[in-house]
Amino acid sequence: MGVQPSGYTFPLVYAVIKTGGKQERVEEGQTLAVELLGVAEGDEISFDPILVVDGARVLSRRDELASAKVSARVVGETKGPKIHGFTYKPKTRSRRKWGHRQHYTTIEITGITPEG
Repeated sequence: MGVQPSGYTFPLVYAVIKTGGKQERVEEGQTLAVELLGVAEGDEISFDPILVVDGARVLSRRDELASAKVSARVVGETKGPKIHGFTYKPKTRSRRKWGHRQHYTTIEITGITPEG
């Protein structure tokens, strides 16, 4: 682990992946919830990173990232928080109350391979 002058420690290897229309900064061993992937629990999946930081090297160009991979294992599925909504139109007695819970896939990052 490297140390910045303020005493903050940071990992030497991390990556930024794109999944579900969002970008996530991931480290090896990290568990996170991403948009539903439709993959069975226990399966291995891999992501193409859009940025890899490996110590002092930063890989961000398309040719540098061609062989880079981020591998993950599916831990399970979970639901997000309940979101309530209410639609109302005045003078027409039109009211509608609705709710929604987003489904997520929980993954654990098992490895970040900068090359090959």
